[in-house]
Amino acid sequence: MDWMRANKLKLNPDKTEMLLVNGSPDQLDVRPVLDEVTLPLKEQVRSLGVLLDPSLSLEAQVASVARSAFYQLRLVAQLRPYLDREHLTSVIHALVTSRLDYCNALYVGLPLKTVRKLQLVQNAAARLIAGTKRSEHVTPILAGLHWLPVRFRAQFKVLVLTYKALHGTGPQYLVDRLSRYEPTRALRSTSKALLRVPTQKDARKATTRKRAFLVVAPELWNTLPDEVRLAPTLLSFWCQVKTFLFAQAF
Repeated sequence: MDWMRANKLKLNPDKTEMLLVNGSPDQLDVRPVLDEVTLPLKEQVRSLGVLLDPSLSLEAQVASVARSAFYQLRLVAQLRPYLDREHLTSVIHALVTSRLDYCNALYVGLPLKTVRKLQLVQNAAARLIAGTKRSEHVTPILAGLHWLPVRFRAQFKVLVLTYKALHGTGPQYLVDRLSRYEPTRALRSTSKALLRVPTQKDARKATTRKRAFLVVAPELWNTLPDEVRLAPTLLSFWCQVKTFLFAQAF
């Protein structure tokens, strides 16, 4: 509220939603009041198109994305007889892949059973382009299209954001969550551009600690080969990271 007043803004109670994230049982009866209007706590809220729930499980978000992506894929399938492979791929990227990639950095660290819902969409899209049956193994098809699976696409997004943050082209709120690894004495690792992985105390939310950017970004970054971390440009980093993740995926 102080920030709102400082920027001469005012919240509209009728359009304001409240979500209690990782709240304790004694906080469930909290009823925030805004301009004498009691705001009920919501089970889900949408922020920038992402569905959030109190536990930040993102299950509702993943289900929503999978549902809308499958709907678009069924529409695209009707166009397949009229499009060549190149144009079919472009349409799928515009209507389906774009949905899978939107805010996909949030999917890093999610349980495989949750991510699998999105992977099934990508598998169906790959089979549609290749013109293969559902019974055929999808891994060679994804490799042939040079598509990273959903889980690795999310890791790719986090690594690119990390590179930008470390080189002054990322948002400040991400820069503030990264710190370079500085050993107490001179070691060869000093020149390898490693990042410090925060302790459990630093990442206070225990239930989502493994998925927090300040934890996930350093862990993924430190697994990269030295030459990838030290890439001189974003384009070269982009290409090398994709090659590295591609080798891991296939």
